[in-house]
Amino acid sequence: MDSSTARRRLDCISHHLLLPYQPNHFLQPGLVSNGQLESEVFEPVIIGGMVLDIHATPSTPASPRTTTPGMINYVLGGVARNVAECMSKLATKPFMISVLGLDMAGNMLLDHWKYAELSTKGILRQDVIKTAVVSNIFDVTGEVAAGVASVEAIEKYLTPDWIQKFKHNIQSAPVMMVDANLNLSALEFSCQIAASSNTPVWFEPVSVAKSRRIVSVAKYVTFVSPNEYELISMANALTGGSEFSFSPFESDNIESLLQRLKPAIRVLLKNGIKFVVVTLGSKGMLLCSNGEPRFTSVDHEGYKQDVTRRKLYKTVASACPRKLFSDCAKSETLLFAIHLPALPASVVRLTGAGDCLVGGTLSSICAGLDVIQSLAVGIAASKAAVEAEANVPNVLDLASIAEDARLVYSAAKVVCMETMV
Repeated sequence: MDSSTARRRLDCISHHLLLPYQPNHFLQPGLVSNGQLESEVFEPVIIGGMVLDIHATPSTPASPRTTTPGMINYVLGGVARNVAECMSKLATKPFMISVLGLDMAGNMLLDHWKYAELSTKGILRQDVIKTAVVSNIFDVTGEVAAGVASVEAIEKYLTPDWIQKFKHNIQSAPVMMVDANLNLSALEFSCQIAASSNTPVWFEPVSVAKSRRIVSVAKYVTFVSPNEYELISMANALTGGSEFSFSPFESDNIESLLQRLKPAIRVLLKNGIKFVVVTLGSKGMLLCSNGEPRFTSVDHEGYKQDVTRRKLYKTVASACPRKLFSDCAKSETLLFAIHLPALPASVVRLTGAGDCLVGGTLSSICAGLDVIQSLAVGIAASKAAVEAEANVPNVLDLASIAEDARLVYSAAKVVCMETMV
């Protein structure tokens, strides 16, 4: 090696170490080989719970205070874990930050992670940690009838100190997802790191009670994905009151449903959240934004795509040619909403549907698809989830996902465009 080549290497490495992270530039200098800088691909970051689910499904309607014949299954779960696994089956290798114990449940979860060839570097394991476990009892229709959750370890051990070790991963990521199982300090710390490099943040509310943790991080959040009840809880938390409420009704009219949810949606948008994705179960979802929607992919300047992710992009983009809705809403004072329908499905279990919706959407965003195309993929992935025994299907066939996404995407329609009040 001559002296000029050695000097160039040192200059490049020094430059990389001294410069602050650039906003959303996902391709950073990596290893040096033959005098040239190679490329490093940075992946989305998922922070939250890895949980062992115990599913008890009776073969006949259960009776109180006695046992009922049925099936009991161990299922790998946790909102963040489910999202990450779904992403891994759609050409994305997420970086998971979580905690597990040195126990049977932790071994089961980690062994599967290794088998899927996903990174375990961000997963803290200690003998004092008791792996999170949730035991659910289902009714004969597949809905959760009752359950017990032991997930304290996530809040206790998934701390800012642990997350700090992976600051570089977060700042380099195309997107970060956090679930509301995190304690408030860890949640805020994660979002602040992401904000320092303009990394988009997806907040998954998890439950009505935990959704209220949005208060301290709303200004950092790009996407939220509540159901109707979580939406109301978040709006009440952000306003410090209880003025918003929601009760189910039988009508399939989306405009009527939106009318009832609109005041709460406005609260979230006014608090800085860019996209409110309201999941409506069998009615599909509403994508709401404040002002002219920027239905484009996240900033991918310099972001290196591998072959499988390019295949995801090309397959879905071909099935769902990009639509332009921007002519519909030019004023930033507008509330803009689009409805994407659900797909008919042969329901086996509903527990993984919402997580696969988020996972499918995030994988598609990382592949370069726009937000509506990505949500169509998310709905297709959620259909596959409800038709499987596990929280995440063993296989997500790209051709089938793209065809289902096409059906959703072609039926997407604007349902609201009105002045914010």
